[in-house]
Amino acid sequence: MFELNTYKSKMLKTIEVFSKELGSLRTGRANSSMLDLIKVDVYGQKLPINQLGTITTPEPRSINIQVWDVNNLQMIDAAIKKSELGLNPQIDGQLIRLPIPDLSEERRVEMKKMVKSMGEKCKVSIRNIRREANDDIKKLLKSKNISEDDEKKFEKLIQENTDSNIKIIDEKVIVKEKEIMTI
Repeated sequence: MFELNTYKSKMLKTIEVFSKELGSLRTGRANSSMLDLIKVDVYGQKLPINQLGTITTPEPRSINIQVWDVNNLQMIDAAIKKSELGLNPQIDGQLIRLPIPDLSEERRVEMKKMVKSMGEKCKVSIRNIRREANDDIKKLLKSKNISEDDEKKFEKLIQENTDSNIKIIDEKVIVKEKEIMTI
């Protein structure tokens, strides 16, 4: 039998990953999730910064990282500098301060394009899941596990789910673009 929920959950997972990626993009405002995608090479493995210290946003334009182990300070500093966030960490004892500079108009336009591109990649993933589902439906029809009526019904349900997920992605892209372009 065809498991629609399997494909629905795959699509939702794709949107979750996309949302997380969007949250990590730097806008003009400080947001601790900006650091989520940065991994630091410590203790023989790559760990996210939130597992190495406490992240706070004391002001709209700064992020503080209270590092738990002073030995990790330089590695966290290097990982932030290597990231594409364009932030310049300032070390103060066991505290790393990250001032969030205003985005230039050029950088805003660049980020807007990046958001669109991320959205397109996510839509392609959703469409690939739809194709995978439709292939499974065809196999089930061929092996006579479902009728032609069921095939049409399942294909319609998958298409509706695909359309609604693509609409969600488009809405997220529009919201993020507005956030980026707001000074």
